[in-house]
Amino acid sequence: MSRRVVLGVCGGIAAYKAVEVCRLLVESGMHVAPVLTEGATHFVGPLTFSALASEPARTTLLGAPEPVPHTTLGQSADLVIVAPATAKLLGKYAAGISDDLLTATLLATRAPVLLAPAMHTEMWEHPAVRANVETLLARGVHLVGPDAGPLAGGDVGVGRLADPARIVDAALGLVGGGSGPLTGRRVLVTSGGTREAIDPVRYIGNRSSGKMGDAVAAAAARRGAEVVLVTTTSRPTREGIEVVRVESAQEMADVVLDRFDRSDAVVMAAAVADFRPKTAAPTKIKKGGGVPEILLEPTPDILAMLGERKAAGQMLVGFAAETGNLRANAAAKLTAKRLDLIVANDVTEPGSGFEVDTNRATLLDSAGGVDELPLMSKAALAEVVVDRIEGGLAARDGGGAGP
Repeated sequence: MSRRVVLGVCGGIAAYKAVEVCRLLVESGMHVAPVLTEGATHFVGPLTFSALASEPARTTLLGAPEPVPHTTLGQSADLVIVAPATAKLLGKYAAGISDDLLTATLLATRAPVLLAPAMHTEMWEHPAVRANVETLLARGVHLVGPDAGPLAGGDVGVGRLADPARIVDAALGLVGGGSGPLTGRRVLVTSGGTREAIDPVRYIGNRSSGKMGDAVAAAAARRGAEVVLVTTTSRPTREGIEVVRVESAQEMADVVLDRFDRSDAVVMAAAVADFRPKTAAPTKIKKGGGVPEILLEPTPDILAMLGERKAAGQMLVGFAAETGNLRANAAAKLTAKRLDLIVANDVTEPGSGFEVDTNRATLLDSAGGVDELPLMSKAALAEVVVDRIEGGLAARDGGGAGP
């Protein structure tokens, strides 16, 4: 049975991001009932939420289909989320003021409440707002964000709405995952950059942060998949994902090959080193011994091995971090490794390289399709990739061969 979530949306520029929160909640198997304040309707339309959510959006305490909508919503909810939660909402909720449908629902519910604040830094840091937040936290209300980053009007600081994917992760952590379109599927994802030892201190590595692969793993888990993340990083991961930590390309190959036959889809987002020292020194190499000569050898080509072993019902997704000839190089890799989909990006472009939260990618699939995507967050790109996996697996179930 789907969990019932009331999604409250307040009037602020970040209200447009609540549309993505709504979509992700529904894709995670939640029954979503949107409630918009009057202020929210100046930024986003109720019709948008009605089209995406599980039931029509509500905007008023009076004139609703139910005689007492706030009681109906509050008593039936398994969780109430407010995103964005403005300073006005925080103040009214802390003071127990119910002058609209959303605040009345908040006071009428006994379900967990998750607030995602969004406002300018000065407002977030104001003593009155801080006191209201402390009051709500003391009452058991949960908070996600706000984050630091660019704000409306060109400011930069704390007050930015948490990423929609992070809000949904926090929500699922409070009520459980329910079911989604990938329920029953097994998805294996790799992330991070491998480290190939030169000696016990030094290694050959790369600048991959693991953010892209982690985002794909979280997106698949939100849709109900059983996810295994094979990673070289120690980044925190959403609850419910099985994490296997490795260091070298060989260690990653051993784990991935062992798990491959039991996976419906494999996403190789990790930046696997192409070469490694043929022999690693047993002790630290000292300067006094002169400049060492390091003989390299190829690492295991994990993607190629997976492509050779891929069964008809499986999907294999690769990534290509390039510095030129993006589409040609990606197309060649797609064919050579027998991939269903490849996600290519030029790491020399601003905002599209390593260690950032955004990416600009081109998707190429085995059917000849090419999608050039705009600059977006890695969380948003992960949703696009998982959309393609979801569609591809469904096509295979139906006898098709969609990418």
